[in-house]
Amino acid sequence: MLTSYLVSNAIVLPLSGWFSSIFGRKRFFSVCVGLFTVSSLLCGLAPNLGWLVFFRVLQGAGGGSMQPLSQAILIESFPKSKRGMAMAIYAMGVVVAPIIGPTVGGWITDNYTWRWIFLINVPIGILAILLASAVVEDPPYLHRRKLRQLRIDYVGLSLLCIGLGALQIMLDKGQREDWFSSNFIIVLLVVTVASLLVLVIWEWWQHDPVLELHLLKDRNFAGATATMFLLGFVLYGSLVLLPLLLQTLLGYTAELSGMVLSPGGIVTLITLPLVGRLLARFEARWLIVIGVFITAYSLLMMSRFNLEVDFWTSVWTRMVQGVGLAFLFVPVNNMAFYFVPREKTNYASGLINLARNIGGSCGIAFAATVLSRWSQAHQNYMVCNLSPLNPQFQTATQAATNMLVQQGQAPSVAQNQAQQLIYSNMVRQATMMSFNDVFFLMAATFLILIPVLLVMKKAPPHREGDMPAAH
Repeated sequence: MLTSYLVSNAIVLPLSGWFSSIFGRKRFFSVCVGLFTVSSLLCGLAPNLGWLVFFRVLQGAGGGSMQPLSQAILIESFPKSKRGMAMAIYAMGVVVAPIIGPTVGGWITDNYTWRWIFLINVPIGILAILLASAVVEDPPYLHRRKLRQLRIDYVGLSLLCIGLGALQIMLDKGQREDWFSSNFIIVLLVVTVASLLVLVIWEWWQHDPVLELHLLKDRNFAGATATMFLLGFVLYGSLVLLPLLLQTLLGYTAELSGMVLSPGGIVTLITLPLVGRLLARFEARWLIVIGVFITAYSLLMMSRFNLEVDFWTSVWTRMVQGVGLAFLFVPVNNMAFYFVPREKTNYASGLINLARNIGGSCGIAFAATVLSRWSQAHQNYMVCNLSPLNPQFQTATQAATNMLVQQGQAPSVAQNQAQQLIYSNMVRQATMMSFNDVFFLMAATFLILIPVLLVMKKAPPHREGDMPAAH
């Protein structure tokens, strides 16, 4: 069910600029919100799993374009001198969702029914449509094209749908299917590479493409897109790993795990306005560098966790990561759109959001795969020491046996249980080491951004008095 949503969401995301040029940004945004609202209602009323999956596809199609469109509207509604603060406030809204979403969703499911998770979107969607109708306006330079005058790029559209669909399914199912030992995954890989490679070549020479790849010739936009990909890779990967570690190895409940994560989101929420103000005074590149180092440092802290890590250490590490993320989201977007022509904002927003989403899917797939494979590798190495000839193993087994005998177990039963207890502890240690390895790899991966930032063009901060962007 989640895969169906992600596939349709990924396909529609980069098409937001193209659809906006056909229907107009305001109209298309309202249609997307309307489709998301109606499909949420249908998901809540779905009679069986088959219909629920179908309605989730529609929901993903409606939700895919809302974020790049809202971002494009925001960028053009403020002059560059105020854009940083505007994007910071926008990001605050984005950050609130992962803070309250899991908690509210769990409460609704426990006290009512899963259907209300979808139905709660309906009144919010209706309100969003009314506000969009009253507030949002198309900029004067965005002339809507008539369908009969438009040469639809059917080839590019087909290649995009096939390539991104196959990629998302491959990333979602890869670890479960044991990656390239599965013919299904190999076929998906071939389809993905072939479709996206031909798509790039085809779109580059089209006069009316569905994807405006020429935007990547601007090294600031290309660098910001790569940065957003890695940001999604590290952020989504670590957000999946941390609660998994807390719940599987440390015995935290889902609620307690959420209490570890939530303060990090609150810290990001508080720090974002500060970053917005700093953008008006300092070059965005240096703020990104600060964010990279802080986020990498938080991941290195996570790579030093052990099975005795306490609650407040986990909370503090997540809070440090929250500060780093605040220094990344807004400055990266500011760098991305600094030299992008206003009429190309829709296309640029779709591309950079697509990069973040694909990065997130790759990060989750990478984390799950490395965690599973390296945990097994650590076990294979450590199990060599679980030998009756090893004095340390003999001592540990005897101590555990004596403890169980004192608790009332028969000596023969106690010895078997002692060995099982030691083996179970070894598995936990191996898994913990694998978590440490993944966090360390993500920290090292994130530092790759530093040379990328150094080749980007300088984007000086704008002061008050700059000409405002057209509405």
